Amino acid sequence: MSRWLDSPLRYGLVSRLLHWSMAALLLWQFASMAVKNIVGRHPLTAFMVGSHKPVGTLLMLLVLLRGAWGLSQWARRPPHPRTLIGRGATAGHAVLYALMAYVPAVALLREAGSGRGFAPFGIPLFPATGQKIEWMLAPANLSHGVLAWTLCALVAGHVLMVALHQVWWRDGTLARMAGPLQR
Repeated sequence: MSRWLDSPLRYGLVSRLLHWSMAALLLWQFASMAVKNIVGRHPLTAFMVGSHKPVGTLLMLLVLLRGAWGLSQWARRPPHPRTLIGRGATAGHAVLYALMAYVPAVALLREAGSGRGFAPFGIPLFPATGQKIEWMLAPANLSHGVLAWTLCALVAGHVLMVALHQVWWRDGTLARMAGPLQR
């Protein structure tokens, strides 16, 4: 069995790299906004918040890659148990994926409609037009922040459930994504 691919017992190296890379970037995003809300204007805040849009764009790319990879590995992946908790895990993961896709997508829509242009990491995605397009701005203005904090709460719940599996149930759930790649 390849270390790169998923198996019914554990996630492979590609899934793990995508998962933990996204976890680190999401942590950075949540921390930068928390620092901004707590500290206000400060050089540290400026640095952290200044990276928010490019990192969000990178997260959007990783969400797409992770989704495509997950679909390609669907039949190979460790299954959730056919219990109420297993169905809850399936639903929870579906909501996490939906929000991980929606939050940066709607932010990119806002950038496209801002008229300012957008070039994360120096790569031009949207040209500066000087024209705001309100229908593109409105969805993000209404939902980006609140759904990002909802995502943060769900990620915290995800981490707590992993801890519960590890400490209380001792069922090896964490080892699927963080344990050895081979038996």
